[in-house]
Amino acid sequence: MIMKIKDLAKIDRPREKLEKYGPDKLTNSELLAVLLGSGVKGLSVIELSKRIERVIEKNGADKISLGNLLKEKGLGKAKAMQVIAALEIGKRLSSGQKSEILSAEDVWKLCTDIHFSKKEHFIAFYLDTQNRLIERQIISIGTLNASLVHPREVFEPAVVLHAASIIVAHNHPSGEIEPSDDDLAITRRLEEAGRILGIELSDHVVFSSSGFISFKDGNLF
Repeated sequence: MIMKIKDLAKIDRPREKLEKYGPDKLTNSELLAVLLGSGVKGLSVIELSKRIERVIEKNGADKISLGNLLKEKGLGKAKAMQVIAALEIGKRLSSGQKSEILSAEDVWKLCTDIHFSKKEHFIAFYLDTQNRLIERQIISIGTLNASLVHPREVFEPAVVLHAASIIVAHNHPSGEIEPSDDDLAITRRLEEAGRILGIELSDHVVFSSSGFISFKDGNLF
């Protein structure tokens, strides 16, 4: 027997519940039911929403694709695209919030797009006085050495953005995160430049897909 919206007590119907109590009182499947509006042949919107929720949980909200949803029997392209669009706009809006960076692990998590890159990326994180991220910028791509990473390229955006401090990071495509001599030279050079400008170099994080090392935690500068 298909459980339809009209079979529920009025106060348990997703739209009515949202109107009276607000969105934070609804389950994920109830929020999906509000978004979808109606079910499909053989499935009420409540049952359909629960199935979609399971698919999202299985694949992860950040990795769910249109193809994942279309494998669900009875779910048409239009409703699947509604779900994908809602997840994407939620991701975009939430990414507009300032992240607080308190550790090397925070930096590592903010570099997931580079974890598996086969090229070295040198990245700068510009922070305000509360250690909140103002902006992340990729400074250079390619094999790093002390001559390629110039303090001007790192600190010029810091001045423009009125950053109080910066954290730099770069990946080792080899997977080996032990700092090289060039890594140490780059860090010392940037630390000195920051001291002159009054913009602290808070840390240098070297990372791979499987882990990271903090110059600050390792007392490397």
